[in-house]
Amino acid sequence: MKIAILADIHGNLPALDAVLADLAPRGIDLTVNLGDIVSGPLFPCETADRLMPLGLPTIRGNHERQLLTEAPERMGPSDRFAAGALRADQKHWLAGLPATLRIGDDILMVHGTPASDLAYFLETVDAAGVRAASASEIEARAADAPARLILCGHTHTPRIVRTADGRLIVNPGSVGVPAYSDDEPFPHGVETGAPHARYGIVEITPAGLAVDLRAVPYDWEAAAAAAEANGRSDWARALRTGRV
Repeated sequence: MKIAILADIHGNLPALDAVLADLAPRGIDLTVNLGDIVSGPLFPCETADRLMPLGLPTIRGNHERQLLTEAPERMGPSDRFAAGALRADQKHWLAGLPATLRIGDDILMVHGTPASDLAYFLETVDAAGVRAASASEIEARAADAPARLILCGHTHTPRIVRTADGRLIVNPGSVGVPAYSDDEPFPHGVETGAPHARYGIVEITPAGLAVDLRAVPYDWEAAAAAAEANGRSDWARALRTGRV
C-alpha cells in the first residue's frame, strides 16, 4: 500500500497542482491531507474547490480552527485573508473536518501532535531558536498514541523519526510554504532553503515501512507574485527562496 501525505498547503494552488501531478503516476492507493489547507494570501477559494471534490481523508490544522472561530480583529493576516475570501460552503467543509483521524489500526493523522494542533512534534523551540527535538521529547509527545505510523505536519519541515518502540513518525514538509517565522513560544524562523513543494509517500509492505520525502518544482514565481499583489512581501520571499 502506498500513501501520499500532503500537509500545510496554505492556499498555494500552483504547488498543490504540481504535487497532485507528481503523485498521479506513482501507484498511490490513498492520499491524505494533514491540515492548514487554505490560510494565506494566495488562492484560498480555488484551493478549497480543488480539494473538496477529491474527498481525501483530511484533518483540520490550527489555521482552520483559528479562521473559523476567532473574531477577524484577533486573526493573523493569513487567516483574515482566507476567512474573508472563503464562501459559506467552503467554511462548512472546513468546519466538518476532525482534529485527528485514524485509518485502520495502524495509521494516525495529526496536525501538530496527538494532543495539540499548535505543538511541534519533531522540533523544539527555545530561546536559542528551533532545533530537532530529542528522542525523549518526541517520545513524550507521542505518548501512548496507538499507531505504527503517525503522520504530522505544522512545522513545514520534512523529517522522519522512529521511536524506541518502533512507531514511525513522518512529517512530509509543506506543500505550499517552504519557510515562515513565528513569535511563539519564542521568536524563531523555519526554513527549508529551497522553494519546492514538498510531500511524502509511505509504502507499507510486509517487510516494513519505506518513506520517500519528495520535493517538486512548480511555478513559485506565480505564487510569489500573488502574495505580493495581496500585500505580503514576506510570503513572496519565502515562496521564492525557502528563506524568511
